[in-house]
Amino acid sequence: MEYLVAGDQGIQLQVKLTRNNDGSAVDLTGSTTVMRIRKKGTTTVLSTITNSSSGSDLTSGIAVFEFSASDLDVDAGKYEGEVEATLATGEKSTVYEIIEFYIRADFD
Repeated sequence: MEYLVAGDQGIQLQVKLTRNNDGSAVDLTGSTTVMRIRKKGTTTVLSTITNSSSGSDLTSGIAVFEFSASDLDVDAGKYEGEVEATLATGEKSTVYEIIEFYIRADFD
């Protein structure tokens, strides 16, 4: 579970994509990697964040997603994220595990 505050920006989330069969890193060089966020229990995607080049190590399967203020311009509650990479070969690879978020309201 990731804990975030509504309206914050510049918050980063790092994920590492690995293969289930041998644990090796998925080479994300030349890929487009995104994280889609929706409110838990719904099907509407509220935002799509593209992998940031800052802090990412694509050959090691590490992608960094940086939240903008609009990504977290949501009501307090539980949310979930799905990470998907379209590899340089054109193959689509979606991470099975869902990232869970709890977003609380800001004090001001």
